[in-house]
Amino acid sequence: MSSTPPPETTALPAPAPSPAASETGPPGWLHALGPRGRRAFAGAFGGYALDAYDYFTLPLSMVALAAYFGLDSGQTGLFTTVTLVVSAIGGALAGVLADRIGRVRALMITVITYAVFTVACGFAPNYETLLVLRALQGLGFGGEWAVGAILVAEYASARHRGRTLGAVQSSWAVGWALAAIVYTLVFSLVDDDLAWRVMFWTGALPALLVVWMRRRVQDAPEAVAVRERSAGRGSFAEIFRPGLARTTFFAVLLSTGVQGGYYTLATWVPTYLKTERDLSVVGTGGYLALLISGAFAGYLTGGHLTDRLGRRRNIWLFAVLSALCIVTYARIPSGAGTLLLLLGFPLGFCMSAIFSGFGSFLSELYPTAVRGTGQGFTYNTGRAVGAVFPTTVGFLADSWGVGGALAFGAVGYGLAALALLGLPETRGRELT
Repeated sequence: MSSTPPPETTALPAPAPSPAASETGPPGWLHALGPRGRRAFAGAFGGYALDAYDYFTLPLSMVALAAYFGLDSGQTGLFTTVTLVVSAIGGALAGVLADRIGRVRALMITVITYAVFTVACGFAPNYETLLVLRALQGLGFGGEWAVGAILVAEYASARHRGRTLGAVQSSWAVGWALAAIVYTLVFSLVDDDLAWRVMFWTGALPALLVVWMRRRVQDAPEAVAVRERSAGRGSFAEIFRPGLARTTFFAVLLSTGVQGGYYTLATWVPTYLKTERDLSVVGTGGYLALLISGAFAGYLTGGHLTDRLGRRRNIWLFAVLSALCIVTYARIPSGAGTLLLLLGFPLGFCMSAIFSGFGSFLSELYPTAVRGTGQGFTYNTGRAVGAVFPTTVGFLADSWGVGGALAFGAVGYGLAALALLGLPETRGRELT
């Protein structure tokens, strides 16, 4: 069974790069998008940054939530699990919507969904209600990245697609940094029993982005043409037909491993720093600053490397490096605060650079008519299955400690490296 998707039934010309495009300097990929492509990039960048901001309101508030509701580690870990599991449903549905009603419309729906339910979390009267609201937030959270990545990928040239999508991916670090800054301010000025609610209420920010996107952002013309003429668009059955089923299976496995490792760190590092390293709110923010700056640099670097080395080599390289970093980070001896600080940068760099190729890689694995469905399903099913990792760490933490349990995340990166054996290299593949 071939893992290479069949060509489109009708070849359409790729959009011509802007005359101002530079083929050598870093601005080249941005100029090559053209005016409409740059607006699409801005919409996807902003949407993913705010997606990250709304996501991190929970991990950063985890200690306060546990104290307020009297939760153990397993119960707090369940917050992340339900978010990620439900995000698989939201991501798969968003992918189908992207193929049926268009990328931009689907993107706006995902942004509105995660914003509304993030704000609602701030009004939760008990643990059970918060758990349900956080799960519903996952519906929007799950779809935003896949839809935004496809929107931009269909404007980007094959030569620049890796670094273009890597730049979009870097917005996750921007949103994470914004959440860390707001967390530091809010928890320094407001009592913990109210501060976690304030954090969730600030999740209303994405509504402003939706207003701008509705007026300024459009789908790539080629994607519109394919959607209008394709009878099989937005069908789950299509991504499991001969020629694509093998690709779908291994893409899910790849997403499971990478996201299992990543969300283990994203969920538990703030708790680890505060409970086992006894860092103050400001101190935790300082450590996170280095971790987040490493992540931002990793996204941009990984985007360039995925164009130079290829999609598979880039992911393999950073899977190995991420596994080494997470094991080392979790085993730093007590009292080695400087070493903990310094290792934060390479940890953030490696665990983020591995994601830089995902937007281009998954987009290139599927034909235009089912690209949204394929990317939405594989990325978010992997996210849901990978959600087992943070919960497992939560239960292991009761006996091993958070630091010892964190090393379990390295298993995910081993799984990702294994999945690459079943996927083709797609660097240079045109999307039309």
